[in-house]
Amino acid sequence: MKARELFRLATDVKLRDADAARQPLDKGNADKQDTKDAAQRLLERIAELQPMLHAQGKHKVLLVLQGMDTSGKDGAIRSLFGAINPVGLRAVSFKAPTEIEAGHDFLWRVHRQAPAKGEMVVFNRSHYEDVLITRVLGMVDAKECKRRYAHIRDFERMLAETGTTIIKVFLHISKDEQRARLQARLDDPAKQWKLDPADFEQRKKWTAFQRAYEDAMRATDADHAPWYVVPADSKPHRNLAIASLLLETLDSLKLAWPKPDPALLALKIK
Repeated sequence: MKARELFRLATDVKLRDADAARQPLDKGNADKQDTKDAAQRLLERIAELQPMLHAQGKHKVLLVLQGMDTSGKDGAIRSLFGAINPVGLRAVSFKAPTEIEAGHDFLWRVHRQAPAKGEMVVFNRSHYEDVLITRVLGMVDAKECKRRYAHIRDFERMLAETGTTIIKVFLHISKDEQRARLQARLDDPAKQWKLDPADFEQRKKWTAFQRAYEDAMRATDADHAPWYVVPADSKPHRNLAIASLLLETLDSLKLAWPKPDPALLALKIK
């Protein structure tokens, strides 16, 4: 079964901690190194296709990574895209909006970062923060949240209709695994800078965040902008799953090198 079928959001999605450790791509006898090697083989193929995407200048690819703190958004970007030609590739991290950004509609800063023709763009967090943390912290009410779901659906449909292929991935980590990763950061002086007291306050609202993710994904899942739920307790399996989704998507675009100008073929270099 294709990764796009294995990880596609279920209509009755229910985020359970037990599912965060699933390894549906594991053949049953693969160890950690086998999984890393499998992901690396896929990445090598992705690295071959991405320059075609850029050279062709026709398609646009947007990969959205969402998840709780420590779910692996940064790690996935480092692992998956370190070997890809940076020309035509951008990673965008969305923090709290600046004063200027907050003065516009919530999609203004996001639309400015959408991929151009020939680009692959990775969102580390995204416009979904405006229906997740804002909802859980009571910054928007239920009516405004539903209105924003509608705005997101319209926004993503417009991107798709103008040539953008959208892949939305929720990195599903369990509460116990998050605790272990937060503790590891707290214990490591080289990683303490990544922590914020707000991380620990948000952890107290774990269940509310899980419900907010379920509702947001249900409300915005579409064939032109699908959601995939990737188990993220295992970093190697997380990376393999994302690489599989991305490669299947790129393969579906039927990428090829553009044909040269006929005049070039008649030239002779002396």
